Amino acid sequence: MAYDNTQDNEFDPEMERILREHFDAEASDLRSPGDPWRWLESRMEDPSPPSFFSRLLAGLNPSGGFRLSPALGGAAVAVVAVAVVATVWAVSGNGDPGSSGGVASLSPTEAPASTAAPTAMAMGRAPTTAAASGTRGPAGPEGRQGPARSPGQTASSASTPMAQPTTAAQMAMEESEFMEEEATSNTQMAAAAPTPAIFATQAPMAQATAAPATAATQAQGAARGPQAEAGPAGPVGPAGAANPPADTTFRDYQRQPFVDASQDNVSTFSLDTDRTSFQLALNWARFGYEVHPDSVRAEEWLNAFNYEYDLPNNDDEFAVTSDLFPHPLDGDKRLARIAFQAPELVIDKPLNVTLVLDASGSMADGNRVDIARQAAESIRQSLRPGDRIAVVHFTQSVIDQFTVEHTHPGDDRAVSSIAWLQPHGSTNVQAGLNLGVQLAAQARDLRPDAYNYVILMSDGVANVDATDPFAILETAYDPDASNPLRLITIGVGINNYNDPLLEQLAQHGNGWYRYLDTVEQAQATFTRDNWLALSTPFADQTRAQVTWDTASVDRWRIIGYENRITAAENFAQARREFAEIYSGAATTVLYELELTDSAQSSGSMSLGAVEVRWVDPDTGDSRSQVEALSGDASDDFAGRDGSLAQFGAIVALAADLYGSLPGPGVEVSEEVFGGLVELSEQLRTLDGELGRLDSYADFQLVLDNLLWTVEERLPPETRSGYSR
Repeated sequence: MAYDNTQDNEFDPEMERILREHFDAEASDLRSPGDPWRWLESRMEDPSPPSFFSRLLAGLNPSGGFRLSPALGGAAVAVVAVAVVATVWAVSGNGDPGSSGGVASLSPTEAPASTAAPTAMAMGRAPTTAAASGTRGPAGPEGRQGPARSPGQTASSASTPMAQPTTAAQMAMEESEFMEEEATSNTQMAAAAPTPAIFATQAPMAQATAAPATAATQAQGAARGPQAEAGPAGPVGPAGAANPPADTTFRDYQRQPFVDASQDNVSTFSLDTDRTSFQLALNWARFGYEVHPDSVRAEEWLNAFNYEYDLPNNDDEFAVTSDLFPHPLDGDKRLARIAFQAPELVIDKPLNVTLVLDASGSMADGNRVDIARQAAESIRQSLRPGDRIAVVHFTQSVIDQFTVEHTHPGDDRAVSSIAWLQPHGSTNVQAGLNLGVQLAAQARDLRPDAYNYVILMSDGVANVDATDPFAILETAYDPDASNPLRLITIGVGINNYNDPLLEQLAQHGNGWYRYLDTVEQAQATFTRDNWLALSTPFADQTRAQVTWDTASVDRWRIIGYENRITAAENFAQARREFAEIYSGAATTVLYELELTDSAQSSGSMSLGAVEVRWVDPDTGDSRSQVEALSGDASDDFAGRDGSLAQFGAIVALAADLYGSLPGPGVEVSEEVFGGLVELSEQLRTLDGELGRLDSYADFQLVLDNLLWTVEERLPPETRSGYSR
């Protein structure tokens, strides 16, 4: 069967030129044949081991031998040419994920060839839905399972980066490795590959929850993890942690100083329910990376854990409690703990959810696309029939053909759009959020009784148009404060990650910020029960103001909250950057105190008062609650929650100490190292009470990482053990 050169004559010479130039540019064993069309056909009919091109074409019709008919010849060669052009584009550097030269948008029929991971699809490795193998890490505050009690355990292969695209020459050299897989791979590709039409009536995957590139990630194993990209392989150990992940962006918020109460006895801040800073540190510790000091926000570490506070008596107020404890590192100081516990609410209001999905090239790093896709699909599956969902994909611009305006959660268009998330091009967060906010505002107008969430899933690496969070929010501005759009940011990735962008977008977008490091965690975070609780707001624009009693408190200092502190005069104002508190959320604040001489010798004493203000999400009314603060200077970490209180103190102080370091690779004082050693020893005394908890094992892993890192940064004379 020969190619009919009477078909598509105006198209054939250009295709032949591209193919010939491609072969000539590759290795000597890939020299262009005299007639590339006949060569391709002969390779497809040759009974010898299948080539890359036949394997690629077999994916288009895997049920049998693929034979070109006159009608289909041009189309098949066009697909091959698209693959070749994409490979040449990547090899030339124009396909670099961070460049602005990527493809702006792809038609639905182009997506499988140009956006699917080449190593998974082009080389015959079929996607699968199998769970990741390997040792699971310990469960953290978001509910992962399987505690890892030693920092020597390997990380789960589910967290391993996906194999990166390879050149045509590399794929050709690896053909023999996949000869035995060929018989089954074509069938698997047919089952797992998305339907060519984005709005087809059939879902594009056999299982909508399956991530198309998951198998490529899993098949590579831990050897292809972040250790292989940056830093030494293997887990953290006494030899020291690797440097922090490459190309990460953080902001150094200066540690708060002590304040004389006689000069200023008022502390005003936004409440916080984020815990992303700790999740980042935990993920890095598992992969053997050094935790970047600028990534540490002590309040997020503190609030990553459950301290089992009592719920309030009424559903329209917080339960506010206060305690006074010994300072674990300084006998001359005390720790004051103030806790705000929101009620558990059951509200049947419908949801309008707008997913804004980062499809840029940087999302190809590791398994971040798998995680984002799974989180988006889990959210969709958790929604009820009365809820509505919209989907936006963006690269350097919005990909229009994947945009789905608000529809019911089971709509095949929404299922398909989520399943088609693949990385290519640059990153224009502004364009994605602008459209997301526009669609969300339209849905709010149609359904004013619904809660409205815009959920951005990204690594935060914005490099097109506005890259500053405030500039992005300026164009994605929501003027309706009475029924606000709530911006949730979901961060994914290790290397090439922008934390301040995602954190500030959520803080100033009336939402919250989470970090996901595995597909399993994405599933657990957005289960129906968990997501519905997270999507039920109790209080908007929530802030607190502590007024210390100068008869008891001589000096005070808040631990963490550096970027959430605000001027006292702002307390009366409802501002977007103040926190949204969702149903059942607890917020803990710790202060270091130096008591007055009279207070140190007394028993129970007044410490002052705290006022918390917020906006009711349903009525828009301002609410206020004032509670007295008290404590006893003789109190110890005892009672029903003594071990949990001590655990929280250790967490906060460790984060505060480590976060005070100037940066990676800089010598540190023995005071910081000694403080972390003391906190580590105190932590181990809690093993009997808390050792059963996965979160305890997680923090122990992180603290060991901090210790090893700091020990390596000590001045040489403090590590020699010899006298002068």
